[in-house]
Amino acid sequence: MSDERWLANLAAAADVDEQPAPAAPARLKSRIFSALVRRLAERGPLLTLAESKSCGSGLCVFEEAVSLLGSEQLGSMNPCHACHARVLGERLARAPIFWANCPYADFHKRSRE
Repeated sequence: MSDERWLANLAAAADVDEQPAPAAPARLKSRIFSALVRRLAERGPLLTLAESKSCGSGLCVFEEAVSLLGSEQLGSMNPCHACHARVLGERLARAPIFWANCPYADFHKRSRE
C-alpha cells in the first residue's frame, strides 16, 4: 500500500471517530493568562495602557480608571493583578464578570456559550 493511500485511509478513519476536543475550563484559562502576564512583567515593563489602547486593544473598566490617573508608572503596571475579576476568574467555575474588554470575563463568557 502506498504512503498516500495509507494516509488517506488513516484520515478517513479519524473523521469517523473524531469527537470535538473538550474545551479547557475558564478557571484554567484564567490561571494560565495570569501566569503569562506575570512572566511578561518579569521580563520588563509592559506597554502602557495608552499604548495598548492605541494598538487597538480595548481597556476594561478597571484599566480605564487607572489610565485616567495619568501616571506613566501606573499605566505600565499590570492592573489585572489587583483586580477582583482575576480572583473570581481563577477561583469560580462561572465567575460573575460581565464588563467589556476583560480577558477573565471573556474566558467565562465563552464557557457559558
